[in-house]
Amino acid sequence: MTDQSPSTVEPIEPGIDDNDDDVDESDDDDGVLVLPWWQHPLNIFTIVITAALLAGMVGWMVGDSNAELAHNDVDTGFLQDMREHPEQAVYMSFVYDSLPDIDPGLRTVAASIVIGQNQEIGRMVQMLRMFGESEANEGETSMAWMGMPVERGQMPGMASEEDLDKLGTLSGKEADQFFVQLMKAHHEGGIHMAEYASGNAENDETRALASSIMKSQQDEIAEMENELAN
Repeated sequence: MTDQSPSTVEPIEPGIDDNDDDVDESDDDDGVLVLPWWQHPLNIFTIVITAALLAGMVGWMVGDSNAELAHNDVDTGFLQDMREHPEQAVYMSFVYDSLPDIDPGLRTVAASIVIGQNQEIGRMVQMLRMFGESEANEGETSMAWMGMPVERGQMPGMASEEDLDKLGTLSGKEADQFFVQLMKAHHEGGIHMAEYASGNAENDETRALASSIMKSQQDEIAEMENELAN
């Protein structure tokens, strides 16, 4: 049987602590001044540059905003009256779309008018708010901004209540023809107003919107006439 000697335990010399091997790193930092983050030169430089960039951005935004807010009576009058004008076009398109036996191509045009002119109305309202103007014409006349004042509701191309009531009673070819007749006159009136605004409004966005309306409504007239001829 092999003798098993007890484990040899090395004596611990007095005065020596195992933890003495750990170096107190704080001793190495004696005499080093640690600055707060906001006093560090690099951080100060970063703050100054960031503040300058933000100031420049705010200045640009204010300048750009002031440029957008520039407008005159033509901008305001055109947007207020033209908002009312396409609202009737949207209504006529809804009435026509509800009629029986109408032309599928013209039905598509009517749907396009509803979508496109509702988008234009929303844009006009947004621009009037940006200008700080009323969102609707609150006076008794329209088109005074283009030197052609007329009674409210009597703008060129606006259909009468009798015409709208008649449209709602028709069907088939009669409905197609009367819808195109009313909408063509309506668009031509809108083009007349937009043409004046495109050359006399002060705000760039108003002029761009007027030009866009002229083109879109001319295209829709051509499309309706083409559908009706087929």
